[in-house]
Amino acid sequence: MKPKIFIDGEHGTTGLQIRALLAERGDLEIISIPAERRKETAARAEFLNAADIAILCLPDDAAKESVSLITNDTTKVIDASTAHRVAEGWEYGFAEMDKEQAKKIASAKRIANPGCWPQGPIATLRPLVTAGLLPADFPITVNGISGYSGGGRPMIEDYVAKGEDASEFLPYGLTLQHKHVPELRAYAKLSHDPIMQPAVGNFAQGMITVVPLQLGGLDYVPTGAELHAAIADHFAAIKGGVVEVAPYAQLERMPEIDPEIYNGTNRMKVYVFANDDRAQALLLAVYDNLGKGASGAAVQNMDLMLGL
Repeated sequence: MKPKIFIDGEHGTTGLQIRALLAERGDLEIISIPAERRKETAARAEFLNAADIAILCLPDDAAKESVSLITNDTTKVIDASTAHRVAEGWEYGFAEMDKEQAKKIASAKRIANPGCWPQGPIATLRPLVTAGLLPADFPITVNGISGYSGGGRPMIEDYVAKGEDASEFLPYGLTLQHKHVPELRAYAKLSHDPIMQPAVGNFAQGMITVVPLQLGGLDYVPTGAELHAAIADHFAAIKGGVVEVAPYAQLERMPEIDPEIYNGTNRMKVYVFANDDRAQALLLAVYDNLGKGASGAAVQNMDLMLGL
C-alpha cells in the first residue's frame, strides 16, 4: 500500500511547489480535500488523520490548529510554518545540520521544516562553533537577498504587477525582530540573538545569505583556510547530503555568485572568503528559497521519514 500524503494548504506558494514535486511520484498517494469541503474543519481533521504524513503549509496559528486535530498516533507531521521550529518534541528538518540529523528526522513523528533564511547561516556557522573556531557568544550578523516568492502570494502579485518598476533591492526586517532569529540562534549554537537583516530582490526565487566575521578580537584568530576546512569536514562526514562546499578562494579571486543558480533544486553551495591580514571573513550560502529553503527540504524530510 502506498503511503498517503496530505498537503494541508496545498494552494499556497509552498504547497503548490510540494504538490508539483510529488506530481510524478508513483510511489505515493496524494490525498486532497474536495474543493467544496476545503473550509470545513471536520474535513481537515478527516484527511489529517487519514494521512501517513501530513505536510502543513499554513500560517502559524492554522498549523497549530491542524496539529491539534490529529487524534491518532500514526500520522506523522512536517510543519513548514514557524510555529514549532524551536518547540519541544519537534525535530528540526535540516538533514545536513549534523551527521546524525537525518537519522533523527527518519525516526521522528513531528518535523519542523526550516525557514529559508536560517539554513545558509546555520550551514556555515554551526560547524565553526562546534569546532571551537567561533565562540557561542560571537556577535553574528546575517545579510542577504532573496527572491520575492519568499513573501508569499501578496508579494508575488505586487512584484509581478510592478514588473521592471519593482524595487531591485528592498531591505526589510528593520525592527530587528525577524521571525527566523530563534531557530538561527538555537541551531547555529549561538548564545545570543544574531542580527538578521534580509532584503528582497526583483527576481522570483533563489537566495544568497552572507555572514561577515570580524575575527580580530578572538584569543585565537582562525585563518580563512581553517574556517573552510572545518565547514568542509562537517559536510564531508554527512552521507547523501545536498550541501556542497566550494573550494577555498581568496577575495581577489571571488567569482560572480548568482542567487538563482540552484533554482528548482534542493541543493545548497557554501563559500568561504577571507582576508587573513585583516582578520576578516565572509561565509556565503546559495540556494533556492523555495527548494532547499522550503518545499525541497519538506520532500527530503518526507522521504527520510518514509525510509525512501
